[in-house]
This record gives sequence, structure tokens and C-alpha cells, in this order.
Amino acid sequence: MKSMVLFLLGLMVPVAATAATEDARRVQSAEIVERFQETLGQRLKQALTAGGPVAAIAVCQREAPAIAARLSAETGARVGRTALRVRNPANQPDADARAVLERFDQAIRAGVERPPESFEVMRDGQARYLKAIVTQPICLNCHGATVDPQVEQALARHYPDDQARGYAAGDLRGAFFVHWPASRGGD
Repeated sequence: MKSMVLFLLGLMVPVAATAATEDARRVQSAEIVERFQETLGQRLKQALTAGGPVAAIAVCQREAPAIAARLSAETGARVGRTALRVRNPANQPDADARAVLERFDQAIRAGVERPPESFEVMRDGQARYLKAIVTQPICLNCHGATVDPQVEQALARHYPDDQARGYAAGDLRGAFFVHWPASRGGD
């Protein structure tokens, strides 16, 4: 009997360690997304103040990918943004991210108070964290149903295949993501 109890306890220790690792990875992912969101938000506000929405488009086009690349290099994870309707075709979601985005959209439409987030460890040991980006009133300068003609021209020039328009404040705009490779997802 004693050996059976010790055996069962031995099985529980890795499960507890895995849960602690997953919690730590979730917290780390949320912190990375917060850094991305804060850095991008500051740069967008500076651009809006200095040059209006047209200047903000350049920030999203050049600086957002650079911020994501820097955070990816610092952390070993793939960091970025995605959406159901993308402006940049490089930000298309894969099938798993699309399913999460669709759940986020349903939750937001149902009136959740906080932006939804998701953390999942996949069978192969990879881990993925997504946090919803909710459309703010300021976002409508470039993502609303109608935009200034100069913004329209800049969007057509930089993003000829733009799908990211027609939003209203409070809509799901997309998500920030942190995708850990298998070697890091199960640390």
C-alpha cells in the first residue's frame, strides 16, 4: 500500500510541475503582450500627435513588425498580431488562431468586460497565448467605416489588399500573440 501511495505521489509531482510551468509561461506571455501593446500604443500616439492618422499608418507598417521582431528575438517566442480581417497579409491567422479569434469575437459581442485572452499548450509541446485587441475610438481614424481621403490614399498605397476596415468602437480588431516553440512550451 505504501509503495502504491509513493507511486501515485510520484505521478502527481510532474503534473504539478507542468501546471506551474504553464502558469509561468502564461504570465510571461501576458507580460510580453503588455510590452508590445504599450510600446506600439506610445509610438502610435506620438505619430498621431506629430502627423495625424497618415503618420500612424507608417508606424503600423514599419514599427509594429520591428517591435514584434525585437520581442521575438528577446524571448525566443514568435510575437506578433493577427486578425480575422487583416491589413497586412503577413498577419493572417492559422486555423488554431482563427478559432480563438472567432471565440473572442463572440465573447466581445456578448459583452465581456475585459478583452479576452487564451493560453493553450498543444500536444506537441508548443504553447500559444492570444489577447484580444478591442477597437478603440481612436482606431476608427484608420479602421472605421469611413476614413479621411488622405488616409484612404495612404492605406491604398501601403496596403492594397486591406481588409481591416468597417470597424466600430468595441469590435474585435484582432489579437496580439505569443507562440512558444515546443522546446520552450514545456520548460
